Amino acid sequence: MNVTEVSQLIDRLIFEHTGKHLDDVQTAIVEGTWQGQTYEEIGQECKRTKNHVRDVGYQLWQLLSEALGQDIKKSNFRSNLERFSIKSSQNICIGTNHNFNFNSSTLTDIDKKYKINHKNLNTSSSYIDLTIAPKIINFYDRETELKKLTNWIVNQNTRLISVLGLFGIGKTTLVKRFVDLNLQQFEVIIWRSLQFPQSLNLLLDDLLNIVQQEIKETPEGKLRQLLDFFIRKKCLIIFDDIQTLFMEGQYSGQYKSEYQDYQNFFKMITEINHQSHVILISQESCSEMHCPDERVYPVKCLQLSGIENIKLLKNQGLKYEYRWLDLIKLYEGHPVYLKDIASLLKDVYSGNVSEFLAENHLIITKMMQYYFQQLFNRLSPQEQKLLLELSQYDNPVAREQLKQKLDLSPSDFINSLQSLQQRYLVKKIDEDKTLFNLSPVLREYLKYWGKDYSK
Repeated sequence: MNVTEVSQLIDRLIFEHTGKHLDDVQTAIVEGTWQGQTYEEIGQECKRTKNHVRDVGYQLWQLLSEALGQDIKKSNFRSNLERFSIKSSQNICIGTNHNFNFNSSTLTDIDKKYKINHKNLNTSSSYIDLTIAPKIINFYDRETELKKLTNWIVNQNTRLISVLGLFGIGKTTLVKRFVDLNLQQFEVIIWRSLQFPQSLNLLLDDLLNIVQQEIKETPEGKLRQLLDFFIRKKCLIIFDDIQTLFMEGQYSGQYKSEYQDYQNFFKMITEINHQSHVILISQESCSEMHCPDERVYPVKCLQLSGIENIKLLKNQGLKYEYRWLDLIKLYEGHPVYLKDIASLLKDVYSGNVSEFLAENHLIITKMMQYYFQQLFNRLSPQEQKLLLELSQYDNPVAREQLKQKLDLSPSDFINSLQSLQQRYLVKKIDEDKTLFNLSPVLREYLKYWGKDYSK
């Protein structure tokens, strides 16, 4: 077992026993103890005193002792966990790079603690590969979205789900949280990132190898083979960073020529009747991620916005907590923006949030500048024009007013407006009159750096 698998295992045990997940200090204790650290070393890493870490550790070992029915201490924690892995066979495989196997006959006690219902599984063997899935440390205010995702997959048997939104908004965190809480629901779970995309043919080889299938020779045969596996097994496949399959300089969701077959793959997932689920995580959407009537088609789309919760700024070294919510609203509850601005405030303002807000300036950090530059370069020329024009308005603007200011054909104007919404850069506001607006952070960036693009 690696440290991530141990942390996830203990988190699930504690959750089943108490209804609560590990907090940051408990997680640090689990991981530090597994790696042989002392309480003092763990305290230094999580910025807590040695005595505080020892007290939390004592309570944690008590909970684990109750959950497992054994006397768990810091000194025997690793040996007890390793004892579980010794009682293994080839029935449950976690990770392609980790032969962490359990024989079903030796899992009786653990199953009781996990409350795993093996009747949900069609066969006795499962394959779980989360080797490149991120570790979730904090999870804030996404319970509504989590319930919706759970309902779509567990209750409605939705075959294709897209989780969409800006970079850093929390898409991957939400999906990984769902996976952590529902491991027992699936026979196969595979997480793949397409940040550095490969051909669909190679991806199919990868997936079929994980589930130990004798791979067909042709791409068509491999695809048919995988879809047949989706019919026989209850699978959950997650593809992150789907936007890398799309072209730059074009409207959103236009596949690069070398990845066109992904489009057919995603369509086939919805058209063939099976019991499996695919989640697509992306910063922009394409036609396969939406459907004309969700009541008829097995496709769902979950769009994420910011979070307004002061917990986002906890443990960031900031002062004047009563002003934190104002800072969060200023940066639209975007977790990555807030983490970056918190770092800046510590360096320049000694963490004084009140002093920063009193200056009444929305600062665009170097990280934000880099991100927006990369994002702007992905846009079509028509989208760039429309975005630069929209940045001149401090308030939402009507479509007709915006159109008059732009030298774009009616088709280019409408397509650009739709495409920018599908990239989550422009927001539509439905009131007495339909209006369109930019986020304040993006508008501030374009006001100062937009002139560089308009030359």
